[in-house]
Amino acid sequence: MGTQRARNGHNLIILFVLCGLLFGYTCGWTPIVVKNIVQLGPQITPDVTQVSRDGGYSVLLSGQIIWLYDDTECLDRDGKQLSFVSNTAAYAKEANKNVSMLVDFGVEAVGKDKKTGQTNYAILADTTVATGGWISFSRDELEFNDKRKGVERVAIWPGTSPTPYSTSQALLFAPLVYVDNKPQDPSKEYQARGMTLISIAASSSGPTVDRQGDLIISGLQVAYGGFSSVLGYTSTEKPQDLNDRDVYLFGMSEAGLQLARASVGQLTDFSKYSFWDPTQLSFIKNPPRLDEKDFKKVYLPGTFSSGSIFYSPYFNTFLMVYFNKYVDSTFRIRFLDLNTPLGDDPTWPKQGKRGKGIAPEDVEALVKYAWSPEQELYKSPPAKGGFNYAGMAHPEYFNRQYFAPSLYPKGTSASERRNQWYGSALLPAKKAGGDGKHLLLSWTSQLRGGFGSGIYQVQLAKVEFDTIPDNPQGGFPGAAVSSSMPTLSLGPPAQAPSATPAAPSSTHTFPSRPSSTALTSTGSAGGAAQQWWMPGPSLLVRCCGALVGVLVLLIDWVLGVG
Repeated sequence: MGTQRARNGHNLIILFVLCGLLFGYTCGWTPIVVKNIVQLGPQITPDVTQVSRDGGYSVLLSGQIIWLYDDTECLDRDGKQLSFVSNTAAYAKEANKNVSMLVDFGVEAVGKDKKTGQTNYAILADTTVATGGWISFSRDELEFNDKRKGVERVAIWPGTSPTPYSTSQALLFAPLVYVDNKPQDPSKEYQARGMTLISIAASSSGPTVDRQGDLIISGLQVAYGGFSSVLGYTSTEKPQDLNDRDVYLFGMSEAGLQLARASVGQLTDFSKYSFWDPTQLSFIKNPPRLDEKDFKKVYLPGTFSSGSIFYSPYFNTFLMVYFNKYVDSTFRIRFLDLNTPLGDDPTWPKQGKRGKGIAPEDVEALVKYAWSPEQELYKSPPAKGGFNYAGMAHPEYFNRQYFAPSLYPKGTSASERRNQWYGSALLPAKKAGGDGKHLLLSWTSQLRGGFGSGIYQVQLAKVEFDTIPDNPQGGFPGAAVSSSMPTLSLGPPAQAPSATPAAPSSTHTFPSRPSSTALTSTGSAGGAAQQWWMPGPSLLVRCCGALVGVLVLLIDWVLGVG
């Protein structure tokens, strides 16, 4: 009897050990562990009397961090409108020290406060929406807005963060949107006209913008680039051209994220784009339907409303940080799992390109590996006006490796391919624990809700990641420094189409905009965005196999006790 009990005890120990190992191995290893989150409060805008604006996207260029915003309304101290424009831009003030202070441009004095006698200041002081904003309207757009006097209007919203194509220039696909203040159908408050392409630079007098034609992508297509864009090396499947780079353009649909690819020099010509087909694991010439609902034909099934995709030097892989359409004000995060290749390409085996990790320019990895299941990163606190939206990550802060090494001018030494540390007053570089270990988040808070009468404010928080836990399958190797990159051009401006193209169906998904059709936290739009086309045994199958093994041991132990 004593021998039998000893054997049973030994089996029980083995059972618990195997259960722990199998569960830890098969059911959810992740490098992403949050150590601490600090809420930083709202952005500070001392140049204007009072401002209500949403969005909050950013890019580092020429040593300046440019912040971009959607609809921007300046108010006096009593809340009376002083000006309203479709979009604005600002510089971060002394970004090497703080993360909250802004410097606005186009600010004018607009009379004095009757009670205090203090001068009121507003951005682009014009109370008509026809002015446009920092990103200018075309002549037909100005005429349309002037004629409709705010009842209907065309808006240009930045929608997401720009993508640098050098250390001094960036590109951005911004949505052109019809806005109807009093729609008969509430789901048609916003209707897509399409995407326009702009190039951005930083000057001593403020951020500059150059619009590359009118419509680059029709509103009848997925809004490619409206979620995020990533630039890097051309495909390894064709001869490498060091004078060119590919841009991977992510757009939102009702079923999830779709992906297009184009070379930098052909971005203004939509006919030259190719589109990811998950069923073939390759790019094809024909774009998917805007209303495609077959998850097998969607790059990443799920629900998305705003987000950022970027390379993290801390995790040595790409991260995706985003809000979905469940109005719970929660940031989600995924990592590109280099241990889950999507095929048997010998160039892209486990643990990265040729088994040696990936560099920031290795954007082809975005179609060679699976994204991890989503994790909750941070639940941002909503204000009285309702849920938060326009959740974004800003990897240029707390990170000296924001630019891919090849974006630096030719001849720049490896040691000089580092940008300045931004946010040192909040977190000195020496105490940070490495580039990208801390991440700045932003979101739009509704101080007062209501279509046409809301008050909005961009809020900030800082996430600190913990030490990366050991991976049973092996960690992510460090990335190699890549070669220098020649000067790139966005190509010739596109020809402007007709003044008022037909509006598409309401299946278009807009970045960063609250809608009467937004889902509740118990709603459903594709579920928790799983990788439906992941090759090989699924996580569920592996977990089931592990559980079967555990049950066998458990039955054996019970029979032994009997």
